[in-house]
Amino acid sequence: MCYGQNMDPKTPYSLALLEIGNLTPALLVADACAKAAGVHLLGIESTDGPEQCIKLAGPTADIAHAAEVGRALAEKMGSRVMISVIPAPLEVVRVLADSKPVYSPLLGLHDYRIPRENHMSATDAVGLLETQGLVAALHATDDMLKSSNVTLVGKEKIGAAYVTIIVRGDVAAVQTAVAAGKATVERLGGKLILADVIARPHPELAALLPG
Repeated sequence: MCYGQNMDPKTPYSLALLEIGNLTPALLVADACAKAAGVHLLGIESTDGPEQCIKLAGPTADIAHAAEVGRALAEKMGSRVMISVIPAPLEVVRVLADSKPVYSPLLGLHDYRIPRENHMSATDAVGLLETQGLVAALHATDDMLKSSNVTLVGKEKIGAAYVTIIVRGDVAAVQTAVAAGKATVERLGGKLILADVIARPHPELAALLPG
């Protein structure tokens, strides 16, 4: 949901920006923020490296609360986090913060993940496994899909060889798959960034993920 398309420019609101190291932690934090208060998840923008910028819009008190919930979760996961709340940002800043995604031919991806019209169901659990390097990620994907009844949602990259594998299914199946994938990465000696499960993703987070 881009600001220009889905939010009334005459409606005052504030912005919260949370910069989180790596995509999987950023997705988990974005889900927690969306569930914490009456905020709107604009999207997650990549820095063409590990850091991902989560963008929230809403009343100042709500987004400040959501940002602190996000900070607490990021710190619990051991992830780097930087937070800024901008009360009543200027129009030019609102547009700049929520501009259209730009495609990067080098990385083969868009720099800004925004909600999609055709997206996965928020009723499915989501499994996330992030590695640095493809060998362990691809082998883990095969083991995840063989271990239980889950569906591959996609393979997401953010540069610097970071790869996030996303699966979906019922909670028990996703938990089994993620555990299998994590075990594979560790057995191969790959670099595991994070492996986790979102049992009931917020609809706005589900809309950010591939269909």
